[in-house]
Amino acid sequence: MTGYHCLAIPGPTNMPFEIRQAMERPLEDHRAPDFGEFTLPLLEDLKEIFRTQTGRVFVFPSSGTGGWESAIANTLNEGDKVLTSVFGHFSHLWADMCRRFKLDVDVINEAWGRGVPLDKYRELLEKDKSHSIRAVLVCHNETATGVTSDVMAVRQILDDLSHPALLFVDGVSSIGSLEFHMDYWGVDVAVCASQKGFMMPTGLAIVGVSKRASSLCEKANLPRCFFDFSTMARMNDDGYFPYTPSTNLLRGLRASVDLLLKEGLDDVYRRHFRLAEGVRRAVLAWGLSLCADSPELSSDTVTAIKVGPGIDANEIIKCAYYDFKVSLGGGLSHLNGSVFRIGHLGWTNETMILQALGGVELAMLKSGVLFEPGVGVAAAIKHYSGTKRLVLQAA
Repeated sequence: MTGYHCLAIPGPTNMPFEIRQAMERPLEDHRAPDFGEFTLPLLEDLKEIFRTQTGRVFVFPSSGTGGWESAIANTLNEGDKVLTSVFGHFSHLWADMCRRFKLDVDVINEAWGRGVPLDKYRELLEKDKSHSIRAVLVCHNETATGVTSDVMAVRQILDDLSHPALLFVDGVSSIGSLEFHMDYWGVDVAVCASQKGFMMPTGLAIVGVSKRASSLCEKANLPRCFFDFSTMARMNDDGYFPYTPSTNLLRGLRASVDLLLKEGLDDVYRRHFRLAEGVRRAVLAWGLSLCADSPELSSDTVTAIKVGPGIDANEIIKCAYYDFKVSLGGGLSHLNGSVFRIGHLGWTNETMILQALGGVELAMLKSGVLFEPGVGVAAAIKHYSGTKRLVLQAA
């Protein structure tokens, strides 16, 4: 088939030319005497993306899963109690990792489509008079269900109860796209990755760490080597890494950070909301429903769409891919076959969203879904034409 492929999954996302260009360079000496002149400003500017002045940001050659592991291994001890909630595939995986590290995991299981259960967090933390809960885990944006939870509300609970538990946040599909304030929200470890809001290839785990979390490294007895914060910090202080870094990805990360900061983080957040709202209006026009239980939970980076009884979401996904060159996200775990997902994060604009929505309509029609052709695209166009456009600018 002729024409470009439409990438409408929630990661990896579309990559700007400026980032591709930055990475297209000869390999370089990562021990060169002037390498720190490149890396030190980059690490400093990453703090602005996380909105932290007091913490620091580490970059590991890994995926977000490695970032999860670093949060656990550098701050906790075997048998420590952690509180978390599972309401989707990725919150489940992080809880499972905690069990593999032989932590005492207190899991609140919620229906997939709901968010962090604030009332249950408060109840369990209030009962914890001895402060045996050492860390509270929050999946800020559950990519599998298109649900965004309120991190600040969790911090408020901890503060109200004067509970000293660490606050860990999975921001893999939120940081760089959705509003995030590491210092103001009192986040101790925030994990994200290069292939989503940073608009890059997979390969970097980007981890924000508070001073309090950093101070726990010496006492933490869980096994770690590759993801050791202390070792990384000592080398980063001079602009280097404890092992061979992916220099080309770091060059791409430099371009990514430049793009985000030039656009302005507040404008990045507003753009994502506006584009996501167009997708949500299209879904309602089709007569379908969101996986997110309520509007306030709806994610601005990914929309998970329930297809209803008698319809196989996987057939829509296959038809979109093979017949119309559109990649959609599938339903994960027990949502397989009942949900398809549209990613709308990173380097994207109105016409890219409309292309994806048009491809979805063609695939749904061919798969036997009944709706009026064009109604979803029209709903999105009405929204975009009636709201202010924020122009993405090149670095």
